[in-house]
Amino acid sequence: MTTRPRASRLAGGHRRIRVSFEFFPPATEEMEKTLWESIERLKPLAPDFVSVTYGAGGSTRERTHATVKRILAETPLTPAAHLTCVAATRAEIDAIVDNYARAGVRHIVALRGDPPQGPGARFVPHPEGYRNAADLVAGIRRRGDFEITVSAYPEKHPDSPTVEADIDMLKAKVDAGARRAITQFFFENDLYFRYLDRVRARGIDIPIVPGILPVQNFKAMIGFAARCGASVPAWLAERFQGLDDDPATRKLIAAAVAAEQVFDLVDRGVTTFHFYTMNRADLVYAICHLLGLRPALPEAA
Repeated sequence: MTTRPRASRLAGGHRRIRVSFEFFPPATEEMEKTLWESIERLKPLAPDFVSVTYGAGGSTRERTHATVKRILAETPLTPAAHLTCVAATRAEIDAIVDNYARAGVRHIVALRGDPPQGPGARFVPHPEGYRNAADLVAGIRRRGDFEITVSAYPEKHPDSPTVEADIDMLKAKVDAGARRAITQFFFENDLYFRYLDRVRARGIDIPIVPGILPVQNFKAMIGFAARCGASVPAWLAERFQGLDDDPATRKLIAAAVAAEQVFDLVDRGVTTFHFYTMNRADLVYAICHLLGLRPALPEAA
């Protein structure tokens, strides 16, 4: 006897899947080549937008701006520029927002940002700067009619004392003008759905898009998770155990893990995903293919 797969397991299913991709600005010529190869590879999948991150303490500010402007100039993609309120005055940030507007950027991902001192350091607002992400959202909204995306934390931000306090901050960001939230990455889908229930109970009705991190490098991911407060389940560590020197198998396992996660989310009603690409397209492209996304075919002459 054969068992038919559920509709969501079929390529495309019966629901339209929507995606967005996140990149970080390159620091070297080699990294820039990798970034643009990844953008070209993922571009035909027609994402809703692609976002470009800031480094800790705004350390990649100029490279972020340059990458966003190049995406605008050389691709049909819609870029979303990350912006933080770390180590900058309101006037400096307002000037950046105005500069983006002149360049044609209409979508900003507004984040508080990490302290320049690194993980574990206490965030201290600039004395003439925006106090937090909600304050930043309000400031961006005053500069123009931008689409503003913010962050959400199913396991709470490391600096938040409780999940409720964290949701209070999300509510403040929404009240200030945020239209969408993207979650920090997670590996247990129940964490996302429990968080979604609590957010909806607070009257927050904007889209809460799950952020998906295909595990390109397990050891590096452990470091990311520690910094952002994301848990790494034991079963995930077991899957990658013994593969430090076996990149081919590691890539297959990574694709399988991410595919399982997104299929489960689709089966539970999720149709929009944000992928943290780490500037590499292969795993993300494969997962999108499994979800039924295909490059648009050229029109016949």
